[in-house]
Amino acid sequence: MLSTLRIKNLALVEDLTLELQPGLNIVTGETGAGKSMIIGALNLILGERADRTLVRGGSDSCSVEAIFDTSRLKVDLASVLDKNGLEPCEDGQLVLKRTFTTSGTNRQFINGSPTTLQILGEVGELLVDMHGPHEHQSLLHAAKQLAILDAFGNLHAAREAFAELLKRHARLGLDKAALIVDEKTYAQQLDLLRFQVNEITSAKLKADEEDSLEQEYKRASNAARLLELSQSALGLINDEENSLVTQAGALGRTLQDLYRIDPSTAGMIEMQEQAVNTLHELQAELSHYSDKLDIDPSRLQELEERLNTIHSLKRKYGASIGDVIAFGDEAKRKLQSLEQRDEELDRINSQLKKLETDMLSKGKELSAHRKKLVPQLNKAVIKQLNALGFKQSHFDAAITTKTEVKDFKTEVTSSGLDQVEFQFAPNPGEPARPLRAIASSGELARVMLALKTVLAAEDEIPVLIFDEVDANVGGETAHAVGEKMLQIANQRQVLCITHLPQVAAAATSHYVVNKQVKGGRTVSEITLLDRKDRVTELARMLGGQTDASRKHAEALLK
Repeated sequence: MLSTLRIKNLALVEDLTLELQPGLNIVTGETGAGKSMIIGALNLILGERADRTLVRGGSDSCSVEAIFDTSRLKVDLASVLDKNGLEPCEDGQLVLKRTFTTSGTNRQFINGSPTTLQILGEVGELLVDMHGPHEHQSLLHAAKQLAILDAFGNLHAAREAFAELLKRHARLGLDKAALIVDEKTYAQQLDLLRFQVNEITSAKLKADEEDSLEQEYKRASNAARLLELSQSALGLINDEENSLVTQAGALGRTLQDLYRIDPSTAGMIEMQEQAVNTLHELQAELSHYSDKLDIDPSRLQELEERLNTIHSLKRKYGASIGDVIAFGDEAKRKLQSLEQRDEELDRINSQLKKLETDMLSKGKELSAHRKKLVPQLNKAVIKQLNALGFKQSHFDAAITTKTEVKDFKTEVTSSGLDQVEFQFAPNPGEPARPLRAIASSGELARVMLALKTVLAAEDEIPVLIFDEVDANVGGETAHAVGEKMLQIANQRQVLCITHLPQVAAAATSHYVVNKQVKGGRTVSEITLLDRKDRVTELARMLGGQTDASRKHAEALLK
């Protein structure tokens, strides 16, 4: 759910924090008080284009931040974040932030990681569904409508089974395309693959050899200098007139004379003896090291050629020896497939034919289930529409099915052989039109509300936002709108901006937006109301603070 929305320097909003609750959150207020800024801020946080004229006067930038509690989210948000290189959620909280400036600079973040507007929008579509004259209306998309029908009938498993068949078909299609080439291209591919396989195989690469070769090459190419340095060190220890060993012996004799006069210096003699032993050990190590040094030009050339071979293969086939080996293995597979082209084509064609038969069968089964569901969905939605004021309306989920498929690659989607178009006629005698063609935002919003009521238990989007659902609504229909939203709020968090007291009375949390003048500037503020203040606000919405209005408000709350 959406737990916190913070808006800074957006239009009349200076700094507003909205702490939302589970259930039905209602926002009311006078016209022009700033209620629309909440919708505007949510649009921004969900990836909509920013209008820099909305930056509050006197400010250089504005920002919107939203915190979502994802602990009960049904979709796999973690994989979406990981796929896009974003930080995971901490303690089940997803943080979205959007800033933009008067100069036109846009920045957006998910869990503190910079991201693009496109990714922000993709994540937003998993979290929020907006209804009203806005863009986040997923129910208008044909693919979404088909998904809704399948959710209504719990057909997810059948859809996934069909989608997996289509994926296998696509993979085999790519393999087949790689084999179907003209003879000249075929010969060129064979030559290239044979060259690549031979070049990589003949190198007899070992995944861990490069580091050791580099170290040995460095020693071999600097052998003369290393020998010179080690011999010089040996001379300093023992071979020169004033060597360290000679000086250590003189030091020992001096310390012995000191000890004979003052026995308390015995520890110094021990330290001198340890130093002499260390010098002898160092001398032995240096002597052994210099004996191993071998100035061998042929070995140096051999190492250089080997490293050149490895570097050449890496430039052609991969960033590491492991990548080169993997490239060689794949080239072998492709070569074997090409060399056995006819047999491989027969095998692929046979598998494709079987998959297409299976897909047609599974697709027809899925279609049969969907066609049985359509009357049930239509009946359930029409029932909700009747309660919302469309007493003689007509709703139909029109389904069309492909009976014959010539090209599974272009004619079939992962959802099956069907297409669904939600159609609606609000008034008797009118032809039903596609839902996306409905002009009235009030009609559209109430149809969405009816659908959401029917599908509340199946829909995976956790936050529903309704704006202008009360357009051209009054009386008993207004009560029904409030009841439907409260019914949905048992399954999802709902945020609704309304002018109708009947709808506002259904809230589990009621907020009011007011304009205040502070320091000579107009600012919008939002307040969570207690029961007493709710009566006052509902009375205002009913016409004023009269005894009759307050009694009516009390009655609505009861």
